[in-house]
Amino acid sequence: MRKLKQILIILTISLFCISCSKVASTSYNPWKLINLETESTFADVAFTSDPNHGWIVGTQATLFETTDGGDNWEERKLDLGEEKVSFDGVSFNGDEGWITGKPAILLHTEDGGQTWSRIPLSEKLPGAPYNIVALAPQTAEMVTDLGAIYRTTDGGRTWKALVEGAVGVARNIRRSSDGKYVAVSARGNFYSTWEPGQSEWTPHNRNSSRRLQTMGYADNGGLWLIARGGQLQFTSPEDLETWDEALYPEFSTSWGLLDLSYRTPEEMWIAGGSGNLLVSFDNGKTWEKDREVENVPSNLYKIVFVNSEKGFVLGQKGVLLKYEPPTEAA
Repeated sequence: MRKLKQILIILTISLFCISCSKVASTSYNPWKLINLETESTFADVAFTSDPNHGWIVGTQATLFETTDGGDNWEERKLDLGEEKVSFDGVSFNGDEGWITGKPAILLHTEDGGQTWSRIPLSEKLPGAPYNIVALAPQTAEMVTDLGAIYRTTDGGRTWKALVEGAVGVARNIRRSSDGKYVAVSARGNFYSTWEPGQSEWTPHNRNSSRRLQTMGYADNGGLWLIARGGQLQFTSPEDLETWDEALYPEFSTSWGLLDLSYRTPEEMWIAGGSGNLLVSFDNGKTWEKDREVENVPSNLYKIVFVNSEKGFVLGQKGVLLKYEPPTEAA
């Protein structure tokens, strides 16, 4: 009798949770599933001046190249000796590109990736290169996982420090298009911001009891955050200190939300664990769920929109989703 009661209680709770977590389904699935032959987790993707020519990087020194816009990818091996490396970031300006990784490694190409050279890094570098943005010919801005920010204007031969002190161990660090940074602390209990011209990072307390998962800048210049338990919040571009009311795109979900990216100023996508992918077409007011990717056997860690027509969701064990715009009805 006791077992029967336990079963009934579990069934009741399960039915209750299912009813709470219902989110409208998308009318179409714009994501094409691509499985690449690797056990690695993808970290970043970028394209050269040729919109069909791109590169994707990940753990275990994973490097794949596409020449058809992302439908097909070929693995490229780099001779890094016995060193075990994980790549974190990749960025291109024209045919000049950069790759960052850990243990501390920085790679540079000037021919679209046909050849890669290793840029020497100082042993006094605070932390390992976390990400890099190619800004112009011979010019790039690199941030380490401790929040040290450097810029080169001579192809990596010399670097200028942009901030005097590091921020400390960071869970993640994001850069806005106009050069501002936001970093979430390793434990998710506070975040820090930095703007060009400032000498130090500015720390901020989190605004709720939920630990921060990740943060970034919206297309309008405001901040967004994802906290544990699927919580989402935004600020206005005019006031980055005041957070709007918390949103829950999928209330009572059992898996976390891991990343957010804008396809257009109004359309944003959120990815998470267990193939969880949601979209809002009205800047976060309402949400729909892409249930056709729920069975993808992967956590979805990062969303990158190269432009409004080209985007990718990066997963683990070779899972990659490619955005394919819906065809307009005739």
